[in-house]
Amino acid sequence: MAKDSGKDIEARSTMTKADIVEKVYQKIGFSKKESSELVEQVFNTIKSTLEVGEKVKISGFGNFIVREKHERIGRNPQTGDQIKISARRVLTFRPSQVLKAMLNGEDTTGLSDD
Repeated sequence: MAKDSGKDIEARSTMTKADIVEKVYQKIGFSKKESSELVEQVFNTIKSTLEVGEKVKISGFGNFIVREKHERIGRNPQTGDQIKISARRVLTFRPSQVLKAMLNGEDTTGLSDD
């Protein structure tokens, strides 16, 4: 059974921002405050880029894309009544071939980051 900072990895199902900060702190050697500021800056950069509608591509990981959904008519599943679903922006994530292969335990040699 693998251990990480005294926590049982198999018992955890979610990695938090604090966990990411801890990993940066351990691997890079920055102070905890510097590690926290770095992680926060990366997330803020991603959020502000997505907010203006630009795509975020992280090689070997995947693409975050903002899509525009038009207003449409839907149905209330309980009553069957038609309802108007307002236009909105949605965020989608498309994993890279490398990430997909890693998740499935496949060889990533020669795979493209696209």
